[in-house]
Amino acid sequence: MPKLTLTDFSLEHFMQHYWQQKPVVIRQGFKKFADPISPEELAGLACEEQIDSRLVYKKRGKWQAETGPFESYDHLGKKGWSLIVQAVNHWSPEVAALVGPFAFIPKWRLDDVMISYSTPGGGVGPHIDLYDVFICQGSGRRNWRVGDRGNHRQFAAHAALLHTEPFEAIIDVELDSGDILYIPPGFPHDGVSLETSMSFSVGFRAKSACDMLSGLADYVIDKDLGSTLLTDPQRPIHQQQGQINAADFGRIRAQLQTLLDDTTLVADFAGSFLSKTKCGLDLQALDDPMDAADVLAELQQQPLVRTGGLRCFYVDETAAKGVCYIDGERYAFGAAARAAVRALCDHDRLTSTLLRGALKNADFVAALTQWVNAGYWYFED
Repeated sequence: MPKLTLTDFSLEHFMQHYWQQKPVVIRQGFKKFADPISPEELAGLACEEQIDSRLVYKKRGKWQAETGPFESYDHLGKKGWSLIVQAVNHWSPEVAALVGPFAFIPKWRLDDVMISYSTPGGGVGPHIDLYDVFICQGSGRRNWRVGDRGNHRQFAAHAALLHTEPFEAIIDVELDSGDILYIPPGFPHDGVSLETSMSFSVGFRAKSACDMLSGLADYVIDKDLGSTLLTDPQRPIHQQQGQINAADFGRIRAQLQTLLDDTTLVADFAGSFLSKTKCGLDLQALDDPMDAADVLAELQQQPLVRTGGLRCFYVDETAAKGVCYIDGERYAFGAAARAAVRALCDHDRLTSTLLRGALKNADFVAALTQWVNAGYWYFED
């Protein structure tokens, strides 16, 4: 796993003064950095139907974008184009290791690791992102310009490309291998490759209130919750037929607030909602399924490794009951398994020592066996 090196400030200083506040260049954040995946391997992933990939280039001075899968790049020439592949951490353990150095931010905020391969002059144009991103420069060099937050006009340079108007740069820098550029949401930026290069973007995304409320509504409907009707016994005679008066408005708010005040309900929703993956996982289901005894015996010999991109969380309000949320599903194993549940979610590699508090819990072992057979966790050998 690459090690993050900060020479100009501490992590605490970064979180207090830069995170979600302003961009910063971290020179040689990864010392002696080597690309965890080759351009050929990246192109191979872009051939797959289930992997989200794009080509961005200009044709006769106009921006163009194509979505994968791609079989050939010969028509693009040697300059001025970029291949972008999303969620490569789901498909490459070596790329997934790039998430580890940023573990000072919780994984429920993680989006994915996006990789950009660019020929000289390649880029995707000036744009604004709605997420935090650490752009880790791999092989080659790339020039980045970053502007300040503001009322920047955005427009569709192509049906699949939302660009922003020209901006004055507050950062104008050339990144070399191992350099990292952090950009919070809302700052316009534009990267242009100076030579054939690879960039690895570790993105962190937050949900909007609209997303959360929509998700909560779906969750409540799916679980057949919140069906109690509003009641108003002994209400006074109403005088204005078109009025929703203060008392009725208070009842409406109280009815909605009852759902939000149900800590277990909201915890279960948050855990389930945030643990769903937006991109596919590289699940290698076992052709010859293991039984529980096999899993326990093998776990004594070697650790279980979580497949890249799998989202596993616990919420403090329900963790004491041994509850966790994996890929959108809720699992409850009881209070005695609470330490194992935390270990399950906190660690990418699971040992028998980490899980020892739950390895005599039949429900936990059954679930673990199910996950191993489905490919959520795997033994390397």
